[in-house]
Amino acid sequence: CASTPSLNLQPTMFKSVLAAACVASAAAFAPSAPMGVKTNARAISRGPRMQEMSESVPFLKRPAALDGSMVGDVGFDPLGFSSIGDIKFLQEAEIKHCRIAMLAAAGSIAQDIFTFPGVSKVVGNAKMTGVHDILVKQGAMGQLLLWLSFLEVFGTIALLQTLDGKRAAGDFKFDPLNFSKNDETFKRYQLAEIKNGRLAMMGIGGMVHGYFITGKGPLELLLNFK
Repeated sequence: CASTPSLNLQPTMFKSVLAAACVASAAAFAPSAPMGVKTNARAISRGPRMQEMSESVPFLKRPAALDGSMVGDVGFDPLGFSSIGDIKFLQEAEIKHCRIAMLAAAGSIAQDIFTFPGVSKVVGNAKMTGVHDILVKQGAMGQLLLWLSFLEVFGTIALLQTLDGKRAAGDFKFDPLNFSKNDETFKRYQLAEIKNGRLAMMGIGGMVHGYFITGKGPLELLLNFK
């Protein structure tokens, strides 16, 4: 008489088989996607997602207004300005300060390389904020304030158009080299402007404080750090 083979399952194997059976039975009751709708297996496996963490500050939540749609958006807003003010206004302000800081940083470095004819007769050997103080005493800064205020009128009009959704932030249609002709090139230069502008804002801050302490320009301080 032939004997019936006995099932001799090891405890570990038995647990694995039992777990697989449970998963299979549970899957039978899982709701299926409607017909014609493609599902994302990765999204299903994750289930409901909590608020994402900031890319730039991983231990903080990504602000809701910073959804990654803006150029240079890495979720950096530790003080929560984007939850208080209009994000379009903040974007316009950042681009404006980026451009001013890049000009200021370039000008601060240029003072250590060469001097325009006639400048030394007006300000002597002064640099950076020292030049500002001399021009204030001479009254020249009043003229600069007047003309810059005049330009701010046009900047305010442009800002109102941005807030109404009629204009992209920072767009003054100034593109003499026609970078915007190619979309990919234009996006790359937009990102480069933001990155270089942020670096310039930190850079000009360091240059000014270095001048406060040592009375030297940025290049002069690097060559003669005393």
